[in-house]
This record gives sequence, C-alpha cells and structure tokens, in this order.
Amino acid sequence: MTAYSDIENYKRLVVNDFNSRPDYDQKSPFHTALANRLVELVQLEPGQQVLDVATGTGLVAMAAAEIVGSQGRVVGVDIAAGMLEQAQRKINTLGLQNIELIEADADYLNFPNNSFDVILCSSALIYLTDIANSLKQWYLFLKPGGLVAFSCFAETAHTAAIIFRAKVKTYGITIPNPNEPLGTPQKCQNLLSAAGFTNIQIITEQFGSYLHDAEKAWNANARSAFGFQVNQLAPEILAQLKAEYIAEVEAIATNKGIWNDVTTFFVLANKHNT
Repeated sequence: MTAYSDIENYKRLVVNDFNSRPDYDQKSPFHTALANRLVELVQLEPGQQVLDVATGTGLVAMAAAEIVGSQGRVVGVDIAAGMLEQAQRKINTLGLQNIELIEADADYLNFPNNSFDVILCSSALIYLTDIANSLKQWYLFLKPGGLVAFSCFAETAHTAAIIFRAKVKTYGITIPNPNEPLGTPQKCQNLLSAAGFTNIQIITEQFGSYLHDAEKAWNANARSAFGFQVNQLAPEILAQLKAEYIAEVEAIATNKGIWNDVTTFFVLANKHNT
C-alpha cells in the first residue's frame, strides 16, 4: 500500500504532476531509454495482445505496436489525460491503427481474464497504491503462459531525491521512499511469487547520469507526488530549505556534474501455463 493515508489526494497530485508536463518526452529522454530497453528484453512477437499499464505518452505502447503488427493489439491505460493526449498525437502521426488508449486508474482495471499475452509497465508500478493486489489482477488478465514485465528502481536510486528526502526530514517532514516496495531483487521476487508468477527474472542495469542543475532537481522533487509535502512550509522557511538543498547537492558535484545513481531492475515473469 502507498504510505499516504489520503489516497484520493495522492492520486490528484499524481495526475496534476503528469498533466503539467506538455513536453514530457523532450524533457525525459531517460524514460524513452527505459521504455525501449523494457520492450527489447520482452522480445514481443507479431500478433500478440499487449496491455501497457501507465502508458504515459505511449513510449512502450508504440514500440510494442510496431512489433505485434496489424494482427496484434496494444491497449495503453493511464490516469493522466494530458499524457494520453500526447500519446494520441504521436500515434496519429505514425499512423498506427493497433493501439487503443484508455483513461483509467490503474488500481481499478477491469479486463476479462486471459485477455493478454503480455502486460508491461515501465517505471510506473510504484505509483499504484496496492502493488501486490495489482500484480494479482495482472496475473488474471494474462493468458496461460503469459508474460508480465516491468521496470523499477533500487531503493538507493535517484541520489538527488535521497538528498531531498533527508534534507526535508530535518525540517520535520517525512517523505516515504517510493522505491522501497520494489527496491531490491528479493522484494520483487517475493511480490511476484505471492501473486502466482513463475520463471522470475530480474536484470539489473545502471541508467544514472550526471545532473548539471540542482535547482531543476529541487523543482522536480518538490512538485512530485513524492515531495509535495514541502509546500506546506511557510514561504521563507521553504526558501531556506531550498537553498540548503541546492548547496548540499552542488557540494557533491565533480567536473562532470552531479552523479545521480539510477540502478534499475527489469523484472520478467510468467503465468503458469495451465
């Protein structure tokens, strides 16, 4: 379960965060790289039926649609209408006819059992409020022998965010680490096993990069669903906190910039083939 007691408010924050990113793909080449790597590892085949959970701007869905072809189908679901609008524009530009986009809360999906060959989720499973329950739902949605594949981050990932949470805590605000539920290979293994999956594979890769703008890192954290709490502070206190954060982040910079570790897990598993 999410660490937030007010689930509806949390979801509004998630929606508002992502709807405020009209140039998401341009600002986040990192997410494009993650999406492409996930699709590459899955090794889709023509004709398959694919569900892309939290499709966002359709990065995974479009890559999958190109592979499954006209005999296949991709359904992309997302809670943020702004993300889906960007996805639809790109789909129209490419002329893809085998993608259906649905605006829906991924916590409450309702597909018939045994509907999909593959279920994908790129770096977004942490936004769901009950990961264990969602994996059990996905198990039902998959055909026998079907594949689930998602990417997530180590609990030690995103150095700038770790510093953000630690600094904010000195001001009396505790922000949970969103990567904690899936933050180790063993945790991923346990959740998938509990949901009934077998043949679990976990591939660890590094997607870190050097940051060059500490203020941008602050803004990204402070507006997110996993950092918005700082905005309850009085303006002068918030400004002080921001200045201290920027100074602390810049203090670890080298001549290459600020290293932001992003240890990533690509997790694949199958439904029993019965």
